[in-house]
Amino acid sequence: MTDTTSPAPPRAPKKPSSITHHGIRVTDDYAWLRDPGYPEVTDKAILAHLEAENAWFEARMAPQQDRIEALFREMRARIKEADKSVPQKDGDWLYWIEFEEGAEYKKWWRRPVSGGPDELILDEVALAQGKEYFRLGAISVSNDGRLLAFSVDDNGSERFTARIKLLATGELLPDEIPGTLSGLVWVAGNTGLVYSLANENWRTDNARLHWLGKPLSDDVELYHEDDEGFRVGASLSANEQWLVVASGDHETSECRLVPVADPLAVPILVKPRQKGVEYDVDEREGTLFIHTNDTHENFRLATARLDNPGEWSTLIEGTDVFYLTGFELFRDFFMVEGRLAGLDQIAVHYYDDPSRIEPIAFPEASYSAGLGDNPEWAMERLRVSYESMVSPASTYDYHVAERQLDLLKAQEIPSGYDASLYVTERLEIAARDGTAIPVSIVMRKDRVGQGPLHLYGYGAYGIAIDPGFSTSRLSLVDRGFAYAIAHIRGGDDLGRAWYKAGKLERRTNTFTDFVDVANGLIERGYTQAGRISISGGSAGGELMGAVINSNPGLWGAVVAHVPFVDVLATMLDETLPLTPGEWPEWGNPIEDKAAFELIQSYSPYDQVRSQPYPPLMVTAGLNDPRVTYWEPAKWVARLRELKTDGNELILKTNMGAGHGGKSGRFESLRETAEEFAFILWQLGVAD
Repeated sequence: MTDTTSPAPPRAPKKPSSITHHGIRVTDDYAWLRDPGYPEVTDKAILAHLEAENAWFEARMAPQQDRIEALFREMRARIKEADKSVPQKDGDWLYWIEFEEGAEYKKWWRRPVSGGPDELILDEVALAQGKEYFRLGAISVSNDGRLLAFSVDDNGSERFTARIKLLATGELLPDEIPGTLSGLVWVAGNTGLVYSLANENWRTDNARLHWLGKPLSDDVELYHEDDEGFRVGASLSANEQWLVVASGDHETSECRLVPVADPLAVPILVKPRQKGVEYDVDEREGTLFIHTNDTHENFRLATARLDNPGEWSTLIEGTDVFYLTGFELFRDFFMVEGRLAGLDQIAVHYYDDPSRIEPIAFPEASYSAGLGDNPEWAMERLRVSYESMVSPASTYDYHVAERQLDLLKAQEIPSGYDASLYVTERLEIAARDGTAIPVSIVMRKDRVGQGPLHLYGYGAYGIAIDPGFSTSRLSLVDRGFAYAIAHIRGGDDLGRAWYKAGKLERRTNTFTDFVDVANGLIERGYTQAGRISISGGSAGGELMGAVINSNPGLWGAVVAHVPFVDVLATMLDETLPLTPGEWPEWGNPIEDKAAFELIQSYSPYDQVRSQPYPPLMVTAGLNDPRVTYWEPAKWVARLRELKTDGNELILKTNMGAGHGGKSGRFESLRETAEEFAFILWQLGVAD
């Protein structure tokens, strides 16, 4: 659908370079698009090329501006602009967040439980004033309610600056900690703050203690991680008696406990790391509760005595049927979360009666549910969230003693929404190896025939894609689309084995699952080849790149957000922020020839070939530390060189943003409107 009378798109000059590993030579004509000064990008030729691509994007999308604006207004009309969360009690205060009419960012409020005026404790609107990008990182109120610690990123680089505010006066204390990438944890009677710094390679290899009022030079490193693939984080135990310092990568973890009252005490190592064993820990009355995959890949819940932390006894066995994803301790009971046949489960368990298990029942056959913010140790009512592909997000209180759910708030859609007009289905489609792949679908009940279908997928890092609700998705569904989520291997939708079946040497299952789901939906009469739009971001962008290489004729429009497409080169570069920590996910091609050859065989950039490609919209972020800007830029350059069709290929680089695109609830919505306009344009769907 390209207008061949338009000027030609920008062409990146070819500057041949090559690398050799394991005797295999790999050439790359577009490696020059990586600025050697990264994370600073100042090379004029690189910036000029990115700006030329942005200009091409704007020129090609210019005829769609009326549609983009209409979609944006439509999506915005579904959002309640003046909105607030349900207040939640934490100690002497009730806390909530609030959006004002037209505001891109939220305000954080509280009021005394005993009565009194509302207090504005943090104003994101004011903090974001005049900034192209704004993101709040951590936010933490001290236990005595006097101080607020928070951190801010104002360019998308995910290096946050932490500040401390005296809530009684609004005064910012002189303490300022730049370069954080972590939570902020109060310790030592609210006189100390524990945080992690991002090192020069954007890796958190430390947990540090800052004493209020002291210079940063006096900060104490509580823990340093020597394994460059591990990341460090700190949190509080549920009873707030212990600082939990955790270190780990994608397959191995290790935890230490430090008394909150004495953060300089010698840490208690729960159990030394063992490759492939993950665990997390909490404590109650001298007993440790450990969530671990040491005896079963779907995890078990074990206990240990605090004075003998490495001797674990099973409390809940791991099974093939139930995937135990986590637990949460409270004074009188504990909660277990997991998935059964891919659907979320939440159950109350009791310390004094292991046989007493009280699951929370939910009304629909396919849904997404989880525990919400439950900050107090002695809880009688638990905050729970719930939604499905046809049911807007709802907030409940679950009364534990009465085993009763009370609806507190349902998502309001000001422009109107009638759930009875829509239907959601959960299918199973056989992959080429016979594995049944779950697929969640939502569409209008009056949809007929083989209309357009949008297929979304991710399939990496053991991240499940929940069948949740989306107001923006309605802009496709109301135009006759079926919207499908492929729960492909590589996520942990069906348990840990599902994740393992899509990583390392079995990585290509993720890509073939997605293609097989598309073909299965065609066979079942939902759509036709060429009438399918697809989208994915980051590792989901890698998925997009792989399936357009293998099956270009299936797709009518493709959107790849910050796509991880230069997999081989990135995994070969251990200086990049994420690379060492990613080797357990993809393999280490530096040391392992088989891993090198496998990654090269599917890496979307390396496998671009001379063939037709479907219409493609690509996004990037100049400051993105996760998928660096040059990956999509190189990919588009190679596609322009080799593809044999006249289909659209456009690249938009956010010059002041990072991995998540633009910040703000409406600015990010405008980018979704651009994506949907591109899809409708390429599939020839009228408004």
